[in-house]
This record gives sequence, structure tokens and C-alpha cells, in this order.
Amino acid sequence: MQSCESSVDSADDSLSRGLRRRGQPRVVVIGAGLAGLAAAKALLEQGFTDVTVLEASSHIGGRVQSVKLGHATFELGATWIHGSHGNPIYHLAEANGLLEETTDGEGSVGRISLYSKNGEACYLTNHGRRIPKDVVEEFSDLYDEVYNLTQEFFQHGKPVNAESQNSVGVFTREEVRNRIRDDPDDLEATKRLKLAMIQQYLKVESCESSSHSIDEVSLSAFGEWTEIPGAHHIIPSGFMRVVELLAEGIPAHVIQLGKPVRCIHWDQASAHSRGPEIEPRRKGDHNQYSGEGGRSGEGPRGDGWDHDNEDAEEPWPVAVECEDCEVIPADHVIVTVSLGVLKRQYPSLFQPSLPVEKAAAIHRLGIGTTDKIFLEFEEPFWGPECNTLQFVWEDEAESRTLTYPPEQWYRKICGFDVLYPPERYGHVLCGWICGEEALVMEKCDDEAVAEICTEMLRQFTGNPNIPKPRRILRSAWGSNPYFRGSYSYTQVGSSGADVEKLAKPLPYTESSKTAHGNSTKQQPGHLLSSKCPGQSLEPSRGSIKPMQVLFSGEATHRKYYSTTHGALLSGQREAARLIEMYRDLFQQGP
Repeated sequence: MQSCESSVDSADDSLSRGLRRRGQPRVVVIGAGLAGLAAAKALLEQGFTDVTVLEASSHIGGRVQSVKLGHATFELGATWIHGSHGNPIYHLAEANGLLEETTDGEGSVGRISLYSKNGEACYLTNHGRRIPKDVVEEFSDLYDEVYNLTQEFFQHGKPVNAESQNSVGVFTREEVRNRIRDDPDDLEATKRLKLAMIQQYLKVESCESSSHSIDEVSLSAFGEWTEIPGAHHIIPSGFMRVVELLAEGIPAHVIQLGKPVRCIHWDQASAHSRGPEIEPRRKGDHNQYSGEGGRSGEGPRGDGWDHDNEDAEEPWPVAVECEDCEVIPADHVIVTVSLGVLKRQYPSLFQPSLPVEKAAAIHRLGIGTTDKIFLEFEEPFWGPECNTLQFVWEDEAESRTLTYPPEQWYRKICGFDVLYPPERYGHVLCGWICGEEALVMEKCDDEAVAEICTEMLRQFTGNPNIPKPRRILRSAWGSNPYFRGSYSYTQVGSSGADVEKLAKPLPYTESSKTAHGNSTKQQPGHLLSSKCPGQSLEPSRGSIKPMQVLFSGEATHRKYYSTTHGALLSGQREAARLIEMYRDLFQQGP
């Protein structure tokens, strides 16, 4: 693989020639979530002056959505900083005093993160009975033993047997079920309770993976996801504060809100040789941020274009066509949209079409919906020792599916966590639901959801006098057209190699066709130090500019997919590719 230096030393190279005529490279970032903001911030800090961020919605933050009600802040999206040792999100939050009000109880070190580690989990059955604490502890120990086994298939290269169907859920359900049945010490009634608890635990696991069902998560790839050591932390003032800190270093005019993209026309130089490329149209100066040696935001004719030598100029490699019909030409585009949006729109979002292997990776990787349902009550009906109410359906002891008819969507609610401390939040429960059942819930109105949740709480607690909540707040990530899901997972049939394929920039060069590099494996808090990993700058197909379209977002990080730190690091990773690509040219000066 060639380095950047060896690919930019020719006077005829398209990269050097284009920069001589047009000044600074123009970079368009699609999406103002953590990945997009991190990419834009890194580029601006390294001297890129022609950067534009296009955000489809009316606000920045992406899947971070903090809602303030009264004195409390509720997270409809990202909630926890997962791990602290080397986590760039944690260090950013700590350095700016965002964790000063975080209580010890909110620093959970458990695998399944609750809002508080104080107190104990209350497991309730649909017959209004609480499962004895010793039974819960015995089952939890057994489940954790089996969960640890699921990590070994990837980490130790264990072969996956056919019976498991390469599914985390199928393997876990059958392994736990067999161990329960083989236990000579338990009474049959206790065994039945434990068998019913399997489904409840797998519902929680499905919510954590943001899959429709944990049965759809790949067993052979499950152990590749890497947990950063240290506690999980909640930001009392809202996760949105992290977003705001990232945006602080970005000039306001760089970010355009309410700017959905219709199509990314890439490889325009090749299109130009075949015939006319898309006509750049601008509604106005989309970016007047200009620096020494950079492009001016306005051309001499006042139309935003530099017409000097325009007949001899190389065509722009990329044109970003927006829904409002504006077309923004660019040298590079960093795409940070969710995997859900890519699955739904990639055939029309990219022209020419994506390479077959990238489209196949999009198909194979998984993304689902995990929603929250916040219920606020006048007074708590739960005991002070209880930090969560978990729902166990006794009639599911023999069930092997986590799919329910639409009219029974509520059965997918695994339970309600108690928000802590009450002095901050009031008396609030947070319910969890995922998959297709979450999409059904999203279609219901608030009144219907509040009514059903209240009936469930009455049924499982055995208390018919529980009042309806005074207020309900819930997310709707699955039906949001700008996300189409919560976060990604490795679906049965996919692997980390698909994450690498998704992250690989376009157009492919000969070296990137044969070597993907380790571009998504950097350590927390570090940018890439290698020269354009996985991407040679060797001109191909008639000196086509490399890295026209780059991909970031949590789904493109092989080790940290599904996390906020994975999203941030992926944005920095793609910025680092361009920073390295242009470093020598920047050092030459104007």
C-alpha cells in the first residue's frame, strides 16, 4: 500500500492539480450527530477551512436527545457513558465538570446498566407474585455463566455447533434451559419460574443489543464488541451537553439544519468523461468560512464560484444533492447517517450505486429499535429498596420466541427501572421495549400507552390501586425517518469484516480492494497514526481523486459499534484520513 507522500509528488496528480486551482479542499459532512461533529471539529482544528455540515433535522445531536421537564433532564436516546478508562466521551465530560453531580449510585459497574445500583431488582410475575430473592440470585448466576460462554466463540475461536444456529439467543436459551432441567435440587415449581425468567432476561438482552430479538444476534461475532473498563456514568445535566461541547469549536455557519440530502453523486470525474455530470446549483453562499490559501465563499461574479480558468478546471469529484434541490459540489463527503437510513435509502442515496460488497455488508449488519417509556407518578407505589420492576410471564416457560402479535406488543416490555435519585427526577419509571413491538408502540397515542403500562404495573405488582401516571414521555427511534432504528449489532450471517467493508472509503483503489487495514481498531482517544490506512492515494481509472465518500457513525466501528464513543471515534477516524491525505500539501503553503 502506498503512502500519501508517494501519491502526491506528481505535478500531474489530480489531487495537486485540483488544489492549485480551487484552493482548500471542500468537505461536506452529512449528519450533525457525535460522528459528524467530531469529524468537522477535527478538520477545522487541523486547518481545513471549507467544511460544511448538513443536518436533516432541526437540531444537532443525532441519537442524543435530552429532554428537560421541570428541573429534570430525561434521555430519549443515549444515556450512559459506557466505561471510563480511555473513553473520550468520559474524559470530555469529566474535564468539563459534567459528572460532578453524578451520585455514587449512578456509577454502575454492572453489565446490565440500570439507573441506580442502590437497592435490588424486583422480579414480578404476571400473577402478581414477587419471585424470591434467592431464586433470582441463583438464576442470575447461572445466566451469567452462560453469557460468559457466548463471548468465547469469537475470543477463543470456538466452533459454533449447528444446534445453536449461530444465534446468541438460541444458544443461551437452550444452554440455560438444559442446566435448569438437570438441576436435581430444585422443585418443579422453582424450575418453572426459572424457565420463565429466561425469556425475561433475553428481552433485556434484546433491548441492550437493539435487535428485534437476541435470537438474531450472531454468536460467532458476539465477543468482538469490546467493553471499555470502568463504571457506566450518567450525565445529570443531560448527554446533550457533550454534543454542545463538541459543537463549541465549530462556527455556527458551518452547520446547516433542516437540510436533508437526497443523493450523493460521486465519481463525477468519470461521469464527466462519460457525459455531463450533475449541474451544481446553489441557493446562496453555503459556507463563507475561508482562510489563508483557501477558497473564498464568493466568486468575483457574486455567485459563489471562482470562474478563473473554469474551462480548464477539474470537475468536482462529488456533488451533494439536497432535498431542497440545492446541489453542493465537494472534494470529499463524510457520510454519518445511521445504518437504518442506509438500509432504507442506499439504492437511491448514492449515484453511481455502491459497490456490491458494501451494499451486501449493509444488508447483513443489523439495526433495530430500542425505545424508552417514561412514566411520572405523583407518589411512588414501589418500595424504597426497589430499583427496578422486571416482568416475568409465567406462561412463557416453554416459549422459544421473542415475537408477539401486534395486539400483544406490551409483552415485549421487559420491565421498568426506577430513576434515581428522586430529588432530581421525581417519582419516575423508565420502561424498555424493542423490536417490531416497539414500532407498534410508536404508532399508539400517549393515552393508550399510559393505560396499557398502568394495567401491566397493576397486574405484576398485584396492586389494583396504582393510579395512571401524571405524565408520559417516550422515544420513537424506529419510525423517525432520519434514523430508522436505535443502534447497530452484528446480525446472524454478519461479522466484524462487514463493519470494515461499511467503513471503507469510496472509490476503492487496488490496495483497498485487497487490504482493509485496521482503520476501525484504534484505541480510545487516539486518532489514526498510519498513512491513510486501507486506502492508497495511487490514482486509478484516470487519476480519480481518492476518498471521495467516507463513512462514519457507530455502525462503522468494529469494536465499539452501538456506543457514543464508537460514534465519536469513527468521526475522528475519517477526519484523520483526510488530514493525513492533505498534510504535505498544507505544509507546502500557498
